[in-house]
Formats: sequence, structure tokens, C-alpha cells
Amino acid sequence: MIRLGGAGSLTPLAEAVVDLDAIAHNVRTLAGRTGAELLAVVKADAFGHGVLPVARTVLAAGARWLGVTSRAEALTLRAGRIDAPLLCWLHGEDEDFAPVVAARIDLSVASAGHLRGIAAGAGRAGVPADVHLKVDTGLSRNGAPDGEWPELVRLARGFEAVGRVRVRGVWSHLAAAETPADPRNTTQMRRFGRALAWARAQGLTPDLVHLANSAALVGLPQTHFDLVRAGIAVYGVEPLPELPVGLRPAMTLRSRVILTKRVAAGTGISYGHDYLTAAPTTLALVPVGYADGVPRAAGGAAQVWIQGRRCRVAGRVTMDQIVVDVGDLPVRTGDEVLVFGPGDRGEPTVADWAGWAGTNPHEIFTGIGARVGRRYLPVRAGRHSGRERVNV
Repeated sequence: MIRLGGAGSLTPLAEAVVDLDAIAHNVRTLAGRTGAELLAVVKADAFGHGVLPVARTVLAAGARWLGVTSRAEALTLRAGRIDAPLLCWLHGEDEDFAPVVAARIDLSVASAGHLRGIAAGAGRAGVPADVHLKVDTGLSRNGAPDGEWPELVRLARGFEAVGRVRVRGVWSHLAAAETPADPRNTTQMRRFGRALAWARAQGLTPDLVHLANSAALVGLPQTHFDLVRAGIAVYGVEPLPELPVGLRPAMTLRSRVILTKRVAAGTGISYGHDYLTAAPTTLALVPVGYADGVPRAAGGAAQVWIQGRRCRVAGRVTMDQIVVDVGDLPVRTGDEVLVFGPGDRGEPTVADWAGWAGTNPHEIFTGIGARVGRRYLPVRAGRHSGRERVNV
């Protein structure tokens, strides 16, 4: 029988165990593949792993920068006494940028309107804003398109001249880095090179040029420039499964059996009775569902790990629970259930769940709900044992 959570606390029905030593290993591994500085992406609560513990871990392991999406995420890091260089890249034109400028948080700029808003915030803060101009080279998402890039560069140069901003970086994002041989990568690199050359010709002198994400860090070394942005790879998912670099999965999602019952052949399970038992079998009830991050779309294909075996999730995933067909295994109430883990023992991985649900590991990680407890295993010098615990 297992217990989840710590003494003196309410016991969660499920917990995400985050191995900080694995995250540190991943950062060291990734940093060893490039001469550029490493930015660890910790947006979305560090992909569901816990932003402050992860931020402290990646910085201690050699990451020089942190990356987030929103001003709120950035200010949370500063409030947590994280003083490292920090880039924030998604915001509206009319937001109050003064607090983030005063907190020395670098801001991405995607348009002239964004730049004017940031310059106004810098005026209120009384210090120049450090900005990274983003050019859209083909993702057609965030960033200035070719036709707007010259205006953005000239405006930035003007704001530099009066001390409102400092253009610290020029950057973009790849659309097909997960397929290194895709010709769209070459096209984007050429467009990026032209945009960078134009910016420099207008008098900008960015310290940091950056294009590579996790997949490009591994498979497109020509995109590394001054800074690489590692996201999913930090958490142990190989960005190019055909070119593994030795990353260690950092999260294990675990729960326990809270009820068992023996049923006859032909018994319908869960809503709609999509699943009928083929023979007399034991069913195990596990208190995790789509509110906890177990994707509903994976129902009918998904498996979990119980008593050293993969067992099929029977029927639809519901909001709070799943039913597992364990056959004739002597499963008892309290037995551990691994929803996913590193895969070392044969248990399902987050990549397995992403495949069953038709999504990516990013969505699985970030979908893990707030009622799932978090427990942290510390960075350690010796062999990975998986037993230690740290409260952070």
C-alpha cells in the first residue's frame, strides 16, 4: 500500500513526483551540445513541473537565462528572488510595462505598437527597457512580418537614441525544427539572416541573436547563434526521438487503487459502455481523470502500470477517475498506479500518453491539475536513486 503526500497534510489522490536531479542532468546535457548560452523555458509553471523549484535547479545547473510567456509569470519569478536574466515574450500593446521594466525583465517586441507601449512604460519606470525584436520568418504567429520589420527597426533605433529602450536581442521561431531536413528551416534561416542584416545596417547592435528551440538545439546546430531556448527537452522529452541525446524524464504521475471489484464477461465499463470485458476480470478504480491531466481523448487505448505490468484503461476517462482492467492480477486497495513515468521499468511514458491522445507531451504536462500534489526529489551528486525528497 502506498501513501501520497507528506505527514500532517491532506493526502492527495494523485501526485506528480518531479525529479530535480533529472532536470539538472538535462540542462547539463543540452548545454554541452552548444557554445551558445542556454535559456530554459519555464512558462506555464515550468510545463507543470513547478516554476520556482525548476528555475532554481536549471540556473544552478548552468542555464544562463529563463524564458516565460506573460508579465505575471515573470514577476512571480522576481518575487521568488530569481535574479537571473529573464525574457518575456507575449503581451498586449496597452499593458502597463513599467513594473516589468523596473524589475529588469527583457521584453519581446513584435510590432511598432508593442514597442511604443514598452517605451512608455520605460519612461514611467525611469530606466530603459531591454527588448528583443522578434521577426516572423515563417511561423505566421508572433513577430513582425517582412513588410513591418523596417518600420520596427527604425522605431527601435529612435527609441534607443533617446534612452527609452536598448535592443538587446533579435530573434525568431522555427515552424519545422522537429524535422531538421525540412526545407522550411532553410527558408526561415535565410529570412532571419536578411532581417538581422537589415537591423545591423540601421545601427542596431544586439548582443543576443537567437532562433533555436529544443529540436533545433539538437538537430540544427547552424541555428544556435548566441542563445538557444530549451523548453520540452529540459523536462526530459527527447525533441528528436530518432536522435536521442540521453535526456532523463523528470516527472512521474502516480496514484493508487481505491476500489476493486470482480465482474463477469460482457460487463460494460464507464459511460456509454464503449468497453465490454472479454472474460471474468478484476476492475481497479483509480482516482485520476481529465481534471487531473489524464486526457479524455486517450480513452480506449491508454494503459497504466500496476504490479509490474501495463494494464488497459477500460472505457472512457471521466473527470475524476478511470477504471483499469487488471485481469487476474491480485490487485488490492492502496496499490500504486503509475500513470506515466520515465519508462525504465516498462511503465507508460508521457510520450505514450501523448500518442494515445493525439497530442504532444507539452499538453499532457501542462494539463496536470492543481489538485494533483507535487513532490520534489532533490539534485544529488551520486547515482539516481529515486528515494530522496525535498520540500521547495
